[in-house]
Amino acid sequence: MMIGITGTPGCGKTSVAELLRKQGYSVLDLKTTVIPFILEHDDASGSDIVDVDAWADQFPYTEGFVEGAFAHYLPCDKIIVLRCRPDVLRERLAPRGYSLEKIRENLEAEALDVILIETSDAFASEQIYEIDTTSTDIKSVVSQIISFAKGEIPASFGSLDWSEYVLDVL
Repeated sequence: MMIGITGTPGCGKTSVAELLRKQGYSVLDLKTTVIPFILEHDDASGSDIVDVDAWADQFPYTEGFVEGAFAHYLPCDKIIVLRCRPDVLRERLAPRGYSLEKIRENLEAEALDVILIETSDAFASEQIYEIDTTSTDIKSVVSQIISFAKGEIPASFGSLDWSEYVLDVL
C-alpha cells in the first residue's frame, strides 16, 4: 500500500517522516525524486518549477509512505494532508530563510486550502485524512497517521477553516 503524506511547506511533513522512519516504517522523501523534472528555478520566490505531471506519470508505485508537497499527485491508496494555522505556519517558515514572496505564497496556499482541495479533487473521501498540526505534538500526529493507514480510524477532512487568515496573508 502506498500512503501519501502531503501539505504546505512547514506543516510538519519532514518531522513526521523522520519519526515514522525511527519507528521502522519505510518513508520516501519525494524531494529527491523530482530533481530530473525541474524545469527552472524562480529566483523571486526561491522555488523550483517542476513538471509535476511528467514526474507523476513516471513515478513507480512504492510500498510504504511517500512524503512531500507533491504526494497528492501520485496514485496513493491513502493520503494524509497535514495542515497548520497560517499565523503559526509563518513562525515555522520564517527561520528557513525563505523569501517573503515564498512565505506569503505558502501562507496563502494554506489559508485557501489549496492542497486539501487538490487532494479532494483527486481522491475519494474515504482515502483522505486531514490532521491539524498547529498545536498537536508530532508523536500524536504520527499515531493518527499509523491508525489511519491501518484502517483503525475513518477518513476525515474538511473541518479546518483558515479563511479568516486570508487578509493577514495579503
